[in-house]
Amino acid sequence: MHTQNMKKEMKKLVRLLFVTIMATLTVTASAQTNGKVMNLWPGGAPNTNGDPTDTAKVTIFLPDAKKATGRAIVCCPGGGYGHLAMQHEGTDWATFFNNQGIALIVLKYRMPRGVPGVPISDAEAAIRLVRANAKAWRINPKQVGIMGFSAGGHLASTVATQAKDDAAPNFQILFYPVITMDLGFTHKGSHDNLLGTGHSKKQLRQLEQQYSNELQANRTTPRAFIALSDDDSGVSPQNGVSYYQALFQHDVPASLHVYPSGGHGWGYRETFAYHYEMVFELKAWLQSF
Repeated sequence: MHTQNMKKEMKKLVRLLFVTIMATLTVTASAQTNGKVMNLWPGGAPNTNGDPTDTAKVTIFLPDAKKATGRAIVCCPGGGYGHLAMQHEGTDWATFFNNQGIALIVLKYRMPRGVPGVPISDAEAAIRLVRANAKAWRINPKQVGIMGFSAGGHLASTVATQAKDDAAPNFQILFYPVITMDLGFTHKGSHDNLLGTGHSKKQLRQLEQQYSNELQANRTTPRAFIALSDDDSGVSPQNGVSYYQALFQHDVPASLHVYPSGGHGWGYRETFAYHYEMVFELKAWLQSF
């Protein structure tokens, strides 16, 4: 009897040791990937904004393997298409999403400098990169979303409405987004940085229409979560509202959240008065499909 008990205890110890080793290996693998920076165009980008020092990169944050749901989000920080708010509109979101089993891939896209295709190609390449690594990163290629803030919201909604095939996202999350290029409602800085100058009136009108995403929405556009502040003086709330209306008209499921105050650019900052309501509503939305 004593020998049998000893054998049982040894089996328990071996089993416990195995589980501990596997858990350690999982954590180590996750730690090796999380925060890893990858060059998006190691062989050179297919287009240029004229600045060879401006490179596109992604920073990868994967959830614990046990929590992984298969979802991933490519995040596009804002900055008026002139710079990027990489922290509160980017990497600060990693813990929130990882805790829900969602991978976050933060995109440092190149500035357009009047060449719209530059940041668009970066965002599309980031989505393709996620799908190409789906197996290794425990991601379902049919559950890859895109998220954007301000001008990054314009980039995200451009990809959501216009990208094709393996570059098209499955859902979109937009915070106080620039949506239209109509000078009556757009953010002038984003408009000028994206479209550039020196166009004829006809050329400019064509570009403004092409990149006014409320005009590009259609029945194949993916579902959306849109959040903004009523008192946003940086980017008119009309941008997000018009986009919601366009999605609604095309029978695309969309959720619009307008907070009474907060202005522009709050991102993940807890100083935003409605931060906790916002994250609760976003979490509920993500669980709704």
